[in-house]
Amino acid sequence: MNAVLQERARIVVLATATGKAASAALLAAADELNVPIVSFDPDVLGRVQVPSPSTRVEHAIGTASVAEAAAILASGGGPLLVAKTARDGVTVAAARKVPSSLNNSDDETECE
Repeated sequence: MNAVLQERARIVVLATATGKAASAALLAAADELNVPIVSFDPDVLGRVQVPSPSTRVEHAIGTASVAEAAAILASGGGPLLVAKTARDGVTVAAARKVPSSLNNSDDETECE
């Protein structure tokens, strides 16, 4: 994940589809980054407009986007900083967190 993010970005949560939330790799990443995991049902992910939908993913799990849609949802609707990027069998996307108060930093990032 860090390999595809800008150096100044900070990951504050990992987000994914409900069926992937308990995967060993995601749990290990969350532990290493010391961040929580949030998950969304495929029907919720499917309502999010994304720049890079995938028919292959849609046929596999019922939504055309996991990485980008989950990042957008977890960020509170923030803009994508990194569109879906696949590396070594892992697909990630990152969105800027929408500040919910004046205490939030502009460099917080949600990532799938």
